[in-house]
Amino acid sequence: MNLKQTLLSKNLFIKKSRSTSETVAIKAKNFRRFKTFAITSSLALAVMVWIIADLSQKNKVQEAEKAQLMAQISVLNQQMNKTSSALDSVTNKQLSSDEKAMTYIGAIEKKLTTINNYLSKRGLRGFSFKKVKTGGDSKVAAEKIFSKYDSYLSRLVSNVSLMPMGYPRISAFTSLFGHRGNPFGFGNKEFHPGIDFKGKTGDPVKCTAAGTVEFAGKAGGYGNCVRIKHINGIMTLYGHLSKINVREGQQVSVGQLIGKVGSTGRSTAAHLHYEVRRNGKAVNPKEYLSLN
Repeated sequence: MNLKQTLLSKNLFIKKSRSTSETVAIKAKNFRRFKTFAITSSLALAVMVWIIADLSQKNKVQEAEKAQLMAQISVLNQQMNKTSSALDSVTNKQLSSDEKAMTYIGAIEKKLTTINNYLSKRGLRGFSFKKVKTGGDSKVAAEKIFSKYDSYLSRLVSNVSLMPMGYPRISAFTSLFGHRGNPFGFGNKEFHPGIDFKGKTGDPVKCTAAGTVEFAGKAGGYGNCVRIKHINGIMTLYGHLSKINVREGQQVSVGQLIGKVGSTGRSTAAHLHYEVRRNGKAVNPKEYLSLN
């Protein structure tokens, strides 16, 4: 064997030795990885088993608590049924008087609704019914109290519908009742027998109470004018209208459209002149704008 063949043989041996060492190292590394994976999986499995066991124990506790609660509810229902039966026996004895009281209350509520409708048509806020206290040593029966209120409210319904009350139109005042500067007299004073309401031509004017149209037409300085006769010598007047929507002799109701705002007659701009007259004499309409 010459020198060249000897060197080649040594190189082959060295390469074969290196390959064997690398293979052994790789196998050792893979074994360590497998060992780590096995340990981690075992720990994870142990944790899952513990969690499942804990949840199972909690479910058992909750089921026991639920059963105990249902038992308590059953006892309470039995007690409530006994109490309800006792109350029913007492209530049945009171039905006759309660039914009478409810009949009176129902009649009162209907009248209150009617009154509040009248008030809302006049631009006024309605009111609520306050119960009368009958405690203490009072011997007045509830039926008599409700009966008295029913009679009172019947009269009130009639008065509210027939007496002028509220606003013929919802707007600000431009001139009040009483002495004022004459808008045509350059500083001279005059007596103003009504209230002027701000408005634009064509705005609606409504009746403030049920009654009969006494006059509907042109009336000098009032321009187009409507006068309505009510009970107890009361009359309302609506002046300077651009249009009249009613006729003489017509029966009108609360809140009915009787005309439209204008500037006819002795007027400087569109507005509504509103008067209330009692036995032919002009009175301050502010007295009739609210229940007070």
